[in-house]
Amino acid sequence: MAQEPRGPSLPRGRPRDPDIDDRVLDATLAILSEEGFAATTIVAVARRSGMNASAIYRRWPSRIELIEEAVFPGFDDVSIRPTGDLRRDVGRFIGAYERTLSSPAARAAMPGLLASYQQGASPHPAQKWLRVSARPHFRAILEAAGPGSVDSDIDPDDVFDLLLGTVLARALVPTVVRRTRSAEHIVDLVVRALRPTDGRAAAARLQ
Repeated sequence: MAQEPRGPSLPRGRPRDPDIDDRVLDATLAILSEEGFAATTIVAVARRSGMNASAIYRRWPSRIELIEEAVFPGFDDVSIRPTGDLRRDVGRFIGAYERTLSSPAARAAMPGLLASYQQGASPHPAQKWLRVSARPHFRAILEAAGPGSVDSDIDPDDVFDLLLGTVLARALVPTVVRRTRSAEHIVDLVVRALRPTDGRAAAARLQ
């Protein structure tokens, strides 16, 4: 789908009105949930929120950026402080990710956003996805884990990629969504994948 033309940039120094932002973002979420990604255009959001389309363009230069901010406002829940308890921290991380990606608006937005990224429409650097990267938070969890909890030869990015794929499948793929496996099952698998072999675990505990 062709992207809507970009509007003018917001002049520097001009303060944003949080009330206007909230109205626009709420309207975006409502249209996504009720009518889907294709119907969530700047014009439709302007009509739903009672705002002028040009005012929306000054804040969000494209509908992709508007949808991203409405559905994924920063992954705040994923920004967890590690406690050193690997199982507990991985569980909190997975739970936060699933809550973010499983909302009705997120389910409606994800296929369209993924298609736009494949077409090179993402306004963000390659290392970021959905405006932010949660990889540093995952690495911090592994770094805070107690001795012998994580195999030093395991690449955290490989585990994160597996985890992200699993969470996306649980949120978006119908045959996976219908399964009744709890998040605790995923936590078990991740912790087991991270665990070093018996010899390496013993050596780590002696350090």
